[in-house]
Amino acid sequence: MRNYIAANVDEYIASAEPAAGPLLKSLRELVKLTIPKTEEGISWGVPFYKYHGLLAGFSVFTSHVSFGLAFALDDEIRVKLAEKGYKTGSKTIQIKFDQSLPTVEIKQILIARAKINEAKKVIK
Repeated sequence: MRNYIAANVDEYIASAEPAAGPLLKSLRELVKLTIPKTEEGISWGVPFYKYHGLLAGFSVFTSHVSFGLAFALDDEIRVKLAEKGYKTGSKTIQIKFDQSLPTVEIKQILIARAKINEAKKVIK
């Protein structure tokens, strides 16, 4: 759900479906712990994180949370996630409210992208 009224991530989470709250809070914490210097904010009506460029964000829907990326998912990661029961799109991972967070894969994705973003910053 896009929420153009939410001024910050706390407000976005508070306005979301109550069943999504724990998952949203866990995703937020995972991003902040994995990339401590990430910039958190609301972009495009959803929580979004930047680290030397675009990184990732999330949004809530009726029965799942979508973890969206600013780049395409690696096919190997998509296969791993599918094997664990997660639905993926080219740039998204759907996490149903009753599923646990795919912590290992999300950390791997974030760390890899942060390194790419850092390298691009050095080149400029």
